[in-house]
Amino acid sequence: MRDRKRILENLEVIYRESYDRAKAEDQPSRMAELDNSYMRDQLFFEVLLDIRDLFAVAPAAESKKGSALEKLETLRRLTRLR
Repeated sequence: MRDRKRILENLEVIYRESYDRAKAEDQPSRMAELDNSYMRDQLFFEVLLDIRDLFAVAPAAESKKGSALEKLETLRRLTRLR
């Protein structure tokens, strides 16, 4: 499994290449679009990685953490709109 740092670094590399191209071609609207897309995707991946971490429990600690259904219920409570 890839670690969080590597995934987010890869995301940055992808966007950085596109951003640098847009900058070289003097496309400010494209640069702004890439900035917004990068921030959105970074947040999206961080949430997914948090969910992955929530379910990545060592077998010895599993009994302390509860079942998968309990984890899903915890996640639902955390994400419920208030």
